[in-house]
Formats: sequence, structure tokens, C-alpha cells
Amino acid sequence: METVPIAGYSDKLSGRPGDKINFMVSSEHKSDFTAQLFRSVSADPNPKGQGIVEYACDDFFPKQTFSSRKQKFHPGSYGITEQTLKMSADDSIRFSVTVYPTLKTSNHQTLMEFGRFCLTLDPEGHPSFSFGSETVTTVDAVSMRRWQRVEAQINKTGLMSIELINLDNSKGSKPAFFQLDVAWDLNEKACVIIAAQRVKGSTKNCFNGKIERPEIYADEQSIAVWDFSKNTSSLSVPGIGCPDLMLINAPTRAVTGAMWDASEMNWQHKPEHYAAIAFHEDDIYDFNWGADFSFVIPPKMPSGIYIMRISCEDDCDAIPFFVCPEKGQPSARLCVLVSTFTYVIYGNHARPDYNDTWLQRIADWNAYPHNPAQFQSYGLSTYNNHTDGSGICHASHKRPLFNIRPGYITFGQADCSGLRHFQADSHLISWLHAKGIDYDIVTDEELHNDGVTAIQRYEAVITGSHPEYHTSETLDALTQYRDQGGALHYLGGNGFYWRIARHREEPSLLEIRRAEDGLRAWASEPGEYYNGFDGAYGGLWRRNGRPPQQLVGVGFTAQGTFNGMPYKRVCFDPDFDWVFNGIDDEIIGDFGFSGNGAAGFELDRVDPKLDPGHKITILAQSFATDDHFILVPEEQLTHLTNLSGGPESEVKRADMIYFETPAGGRVFSVGSITFCGSLPWNNFDNTVSRLLFNVLSHTLGDLS
Repeated sequence: METVPIAGYSDKLSGRPGDKINFMVSSEHKSDFTAQLFRSVSADPNPKGQGIVEYACDDFFPKQTFSSRKQKFHPGSYGITEQTLKMSADDSIRFSVTVYPTLKTSNHQTLMEFGRFCLTLDPEGHPSFSFGSETVTTVDAVSMRRWQRVEAQINKTGLMSIELINLDNSKGSKPAFFQLDVAWDLNEKACVIIAAQRVKGSTKNCFNGKIERPEIYADEQSIAVWDFSKNTSSLSVPGIGCPDLMLINAPTRAVTGAMWDASEMNWQHKPEHYAAIAFHEDDIYDFNWGADFSFVIPPKMPSGIYIMRISCEDDCDAIPFFVCPEKGQPSARLCVLVSTFTYVIYGNHARPDYNDTWLQRIADWNAYPHNPAQFQSYGLSTYNNHTDGSGICHASHKRPLFNIRPGYITFGQADCSGLRHFQADSHLISWLHAKGIDYDIVTDEELHNDGVTAIQRYEAVITGSHPEYHTSETLDALTQYRDQGGALHYLGGNGFYWRIARHREEPSLLEIRRAEDGLRAWASEPGEYYNGFDGAYGGLWRRNGRPPQQLVGVGFTAQGTFNGMPYKRVCFDPDFDWVFNGIDDEIIGDFGFSGNGAAGFELDRVDPKLDPGHKITILAQSFATDDHFILVPEEQLTHLTNLSGGPESEVKRADMIYFETPAGGRVFSVGSITFCGSLPWNNFDNTVSRLLFNVLSHTLGDLS
């Protein structure tokens, strides 16, 4: 398993004064590593722009050294009992487990382990039963993606047997037998492990597929049963007459089981149809590294984006975190809402178009050197698939996330900076610093936890380039802020698109179900559209009755390559001259570090059928002229028709809009992911920069 020389993560992505943030580091060097704190202003490594801009913060955290140590991590999900199980059998012990295998591997795959007893699939898929060093194996192999039951038994005379039983009444395999030379004591005391083996603290031989109802019998009396239909939203399964089962690395729950017959799509209505758990050899959502050092956010530390840089010899890593103000005590009139949920959902996205030609640009720009495509064992994103082909639906920040690093390049082949998310949002942050506009940071975490109280005292709230993933709590908070008279500025595209859930027991763990519709990297299996974490219907917010248009007036309509186009002013109403003050040209943003234009890549538009009935003014528009742009699936009806009823060319566009609510709320939306990438162009002196300055001045007063 390939690893990087030094890497780390923090247990929290954000905090307020007084909060303690722990930093976990693994260094393969023998010498001490150094930790130094910086405030981040620009995370774009492009030498044609600002480059990486950071300021040392030694007053808050003096530069320090710590002992290097290599900390291991163990991919693969499994279940393990919280306590040992004690068994005493006079005659026989029997194991039974229902399985749905999804992948053959070069290794054995463990179904169940209990002390000296182990039930596995060999590399060819034949069920095997081991007792100590002795093994018996079926003649027939399991069928991939079919439900089968494996039963194994050993009696006191030493007769071992294993049988593969098909659950569709088709012919199964004949039992296989093996006679040990001597009788054996069948007493055992050990932890039961489902879907993996644990050897000296390491995980091996992980199973890929679904498992249902593991059972252990002593003298034909049940001593241990786990019903996976119980406690579905938990990271543990209650045992029936035995210890509970802890679930490690968050295997997927609320998945169809052996009884599922498509008569019910909601696991809460027929839990017995969803009595399975899906395990994967590459699940990894908490590295469980020990903390190497901590940082307590001091009372007077300015709200902002900070980077804990760790280095040893010639290797380094950069761990970001976000400092928010005291709860309910803003230090500025403007709030920047940082889309940490989206960052984590995309965390360690290994793009299919990555190739080694990017390395030259990385070297030339001194950009962040590591890419998830090269280090897939660190766990991939929900835009990738497991090794068995199923979509990854869980994400967490409790691991190194390479693409949430200053200087990380998402599109290495682009003729621009090629940035997304954390790095792209720094275009806005650097613009605020260049213009001398004070701001506070609030992340999705605080918005979810605190609701509207996290932002209600700000005169304006602005988003970054791509606030795509939201919980019901974050959407509720933003809606309340707007409807209570707040000024919401949506400076991105493809925002407020997917519904996610956060785990109640482990808040760092997020879930996405890509149900039925939308532009997506993979599709959830039939019957698996409802979140396991909270039971809500997953997928698009639009399919949950809350389209983005209801909140910000525009919603996702088209996607293309990472190219941008300019806007053209279409509103000449004198009442809106304030938007265009100092801008003489009708063409706005024919430049930028993201896609070379302010309107590009993913575009949002007005849809009168979906907005809440506010009087929306379209200020400027940009129509996609690139043939690579496609209409999003939820807009397409047939090869000839779409929901707009007009030509596709008319709805493949970005709408820059403004509207007010009856209570005095104001919304400004740009309808494009690449908008913020134009702000730093020409040293922040350009039409896009001027336009945003005008808009914020209208809300906050004179900013000059």
C-alpha cells in the first residue's frame, strides 16, 4: 500500500475561540517534524495570478517540532463484537451466514471469524471452513450478485462440514466433509468478527458484498444472532443473546436484503427487506490516528482560513481549518459561508481524466504534489466507486484529504488555474483582502448545528463557487435568514443541489444517495434511495420539493467542460444602475482564472415554474456556445423535448439575478461556478470585481 512521506488531518474542520483542534500526523522520517501556522489568503498556485498567499501566525501558535512516527491505517469495513463471546458446546458448533458477494479478489474474503473458527471465500469464490490449521471447502463457488447461505459445522468427533445453499430454490452445492484425526474441545472465548480478519491490530481478507443475519449455534441452540434490520441508523448492531456488534469504517446500511422483492422502496416500512449490510475492502472513513499536537483557538484570533503546515526534511503537508467568531458575536458585517460539506463529499476525488502529464505543471507551479488518483488506499470520494463497482456513499474528514490543500490542482490539463472548491473559493477570499472588506467565516458545520442563529446578525452572507451539498438544517437556516430580511449572495453554480445526511453518532460522517435523477457519477441501486442515517429520501433537493430556485432564484441547468464565457448585460432599468456603476461595457467577465470566463462549467438559470413567485430581475446572461455543454438530466424529457418547452440553446445559460422578499430579504445570484475565478484578474481591477463591489456596497454601504 503506497503512502505519502508525511500527511495529517485534524479532528475538526472548524472551531470557535476556546475550541481545541487536534492534529494527527504520520511521518515516515526519523527526524522531528515541524508545525507552523499560517493564515490563508490565496490557495491558487498559478504564477500568473497571486500565487499562494499565506501569513505566518506565530503569535497564535509558535513554530514547534514534534517527534515523527508512522501511523498506520486499515481500509476495509467490518463488524466486531464489543466484548468476547463465550461458547461451550458438548457436541457441535454451527455457523450460518447469508451472503451476496460482489467481487472476486486474489485473497481470501472472510465472512465470519470466531477464535479458531473461520468462514471464508477462497480466491475462486468457494466457501471454506477452517478450524485451526484444518480447512474444508465446497466444490461449487458462490455466484456473484446472488443471495446464498453458507453453513458450516464441526462436531466433537472432529467431523467438519460446509454447505452452500441457494435461496432461490435452485440446486445448491453438496455438503463437503472433512474428518479430523482426533476429537476436539469446542469451547471458545473470543470476539466475533464479521466481514474481515484482525491480526495483530491489522485488518486483512475483507469481504466485498452484502451480509445478512450471521448466526452461531452450540448444540443446535442459538448463542449469537445479529439481525441487521435493527438499529439501521447506528454504527452498531444489537446482539440477540450476545454482545453488540460495532461497525468499523462505516459499512453501508439501508441496503436491500435477501427478502427484498421490490414491493417497498423505503427501508423503514419493511425493515425485514433491508436486513443486510454492504461491506467493502476499501471503506475507510476514520484513520483513528493518535493526536500529535493540539491547538486551542485563542479569544482574539481573527475569523478566517488557516493552514497548519507540517514539514520534515523535504516533505510537507498543509492541513486547513476554519476559525469562526464567537457564537452570536460577529466581528464583521459580512459572513462568508464556507461549503465544508461539499469539500468533504468531494474529498479525495480521483478524477478519471488524471494522467502523469499533469506532473509537469505541478512541478512548474510548485503546486501541491499528491493526487488521490495516485493514493487510492487513503479512501476515495463519493464521486468514485468501490472496487466492486458500487458507488461510494459515505464521506468523512477524519483522514488526509489531498484535494483540500492549498495549491491542489483539479484540472491539470486546463489552460487556466484549473481549480475547484477550496482552492477556487480562495479567489473570493483573496478579493476580500485586496478590497479591504472585513469578513467572518461560518462553515456548513456551524450552520447545521446552530441554524439561523449562526448567521442572522450578519448584514450579508456570501457563498463560494460551489455550495452543492446541503442538509435540511442548512437549507432551513438560509431560508430563514433570507426571509427575516437578510441579504444572501450566491456566487456560484450547481448550488443547493444534493440532499445529504449527517450521522447522529459520528457528525464527521456524511451520506449521499444518488437517487433516480440528476447529473451524477453513479446511481443508487433500486430500493436504496433512502438515507440510512436519517431515513429521508435522498438525491436531488429538487426531487424533495426544494429546488434551488426556491432559495436563490436560479438552479442547475447545464454542464460543460471547464470553460468559461462572458456575461452580457440585459437589464437597463435605471433602478438597477447601481449594479453596473463604473462598468461601461455590456460584456462582463470575458477573462478569468477558472475556465477563462466568468460564466462557465456549471450554469444556473431562472425557471418561473420553480421559483417562489418573487419578482426576479435578470441582470445579465451568458448562453453556452460550446458544443460540450449538456442539459442536466432533470431538465431533459426526450431526445426532442425538455421541461422548458423550448430549444435547448435557450436554457443552456447562466442567469445573474436579483430579487427581494416581502420581509426585505435580498438575493443576488450569479448562476455560474467560474464567477469567482474572474475576481483576481488584472490584479483585481476588472468588470467582475467592480460588479461584486457594487453589489456588496449596495448592501453594506460605502466600502471604498
